[in-house]
Amino acid sequence: MWKINYKFIARVVGIMCIIEGFVLLLCALISMLYGESLLPFAMSFVVFVTIGLGLFLPTKDFNKQYVGVREGMLTVTLTWFILSLLGAFPFYLSHAIPNPIDAFFETVSGFTTTGATILKEVESLPHGILFWRSITQWQGGVGIVVFSIALLPLLGGGAGKLYNAETTGVSHDRFLPRITQVAQKIFTIYIFISTLLLIMLWAGPMNLFDSVCHTFTCVSTGGFSTKNNSISFFNSPYVEYVITAFMFVGAMNLTLFYFAILGRNPQKLFRDEEFRWFLIIVLMAVAVTFFWLWSHHEYDSIEETLRRAVFQVVSLMSSTGYLTADIVSWRPFFWLLAITIMTINGCSGSTCGGIKTERFMILLKNLSNEFKKRVSPSRLVPVRVNGSIVSAGAVHQVIAFIFVYVALVVVGSMLLMLDDNTFVEGISAAATAISNSGPALGDFAFDFASAGSFSKLVMCFLMIAGRLEVFTVITILTPAFWRR
Repeated sequence: MWKINYKFIARVVGIMCIIEGFVLLLCALISMLYGESLLPFAMSFVVFVTIGLGLFLPTKDFNKQYVGVREGMLTVTLTWFILSLLGAFPFYLSHAIPNPIDAFFETVSGFTTTGATILKEVESLPHGILFWRSITQWQGGVGIVVFSIALLPLLGGGAGKLYNAETTGVSHDRFLPRITQVAQKIFTIYIFISTLLLIMLWAGPMNLFDSVCHTFTCVSTGGFSTKNNSISFFNSPYVEYVITAFMFVGAMNLTLFYFAILGRNPQKLFRDEEFRWFLIIVLMAVAVTFFWLWSHHEYDSIEETLRRAVFQVVSLMSSTGYLTADIVSWRPFFWLLAITIMTINGCSGSTCGGIKTERFMILLKNLSNEFKKRVSPSRLVPVRVNGSIVSAGAVHQVIAFIFVYVALVVVGSMLLMLDDNTFVEGISAAATAISNSGPALGDFAFDFASAGSFSKLVMCFLMIAGRLEVFTVITILTPAFWRR
């Protein structure tokens, strides 16, 4: 194995920083329109571009041929970490979040589309800061790396390594041979969905600014809101139904959605086995939640009970994390259901976090096959998805992924409990961080303002690991990664 190509890594991270610097100019424009201070964004722009150029300019002679899996993993992980670190500057410089660790936590939560916040009060924040907070999630949803590959195909043969490092999974339904074209098509459908949602929200009770911000955080399944009471502020069934529909879309495989909508092949959607499993899990969870709430007389009407059940299930299953109710008051039975569905989460190739429905489906099918082999030991029963046999290697990878995922939840929970968090708070916070979902239980049901600095840093690691689907980050921490 050759030496790590650090010039390639520095070049890509530099490009990402420069792009992010110009995104900050959009936030500065919003601040200017509302008569707010431009200084936090101007200073942050200088920091981003200076560091970006410092990394980019010395690497013009980078070797495109020597770009492998290690470069892809290291580049993507460093990109998410460095952009989160630098992205904390607008929060800190504007005094919106004066604590550096809190500012870093908020930015990590934004870019990873987790939606966990340390802010108890958001409505008093400047519009530019609210816009920055929202647009970090929109970029994180489509993937910062995929976003950049779509706009700047300057990475040569390394683009595929970055795409694979950020979108690890069982399989990728690639509809075009060139990875830059794949990224561009994903970005196209992302823009299409965002535009459609923006129009629909603006047609309701939201003003244009709130519509834009909630579009960014809904399509990305991020969950940040411009209101203290989240979607409940608008007190609008219309908004809840629209948001629910687009959270569901955000939890779908974007490639599959491209074929179904822009590719004019809707049959492909319902022929996909993962989508059918996802739909069934959502319907079952909604039914259980509805009857649970109805039996405890939480709401007065059937319509409101069903609306609340559908919204919260889809919000958790899509890892969005919007709240329209105090789910802590829905009793421990729903808490367990909530942790379960936000661990499974949406489809592969979506903007969601979590294990993903495809892996959950393969795990259950493999378990079923093991029972069959107990009865007929000589019987060969392969795992099939969409009629095709899943290789033994892929099945083993799924089992390994879920083991590492659960292990991180357990270790993360123990570390959080060391910081004087309760058992329920520790487990729910670790689970919501690695699944990029947002809400937890106990004191963390609505925000993480009361969490200690150590707890916040543990959650930051879990959020980044979860967003990059565990293997990318964990592999970098192993000695084998650094051996030649």
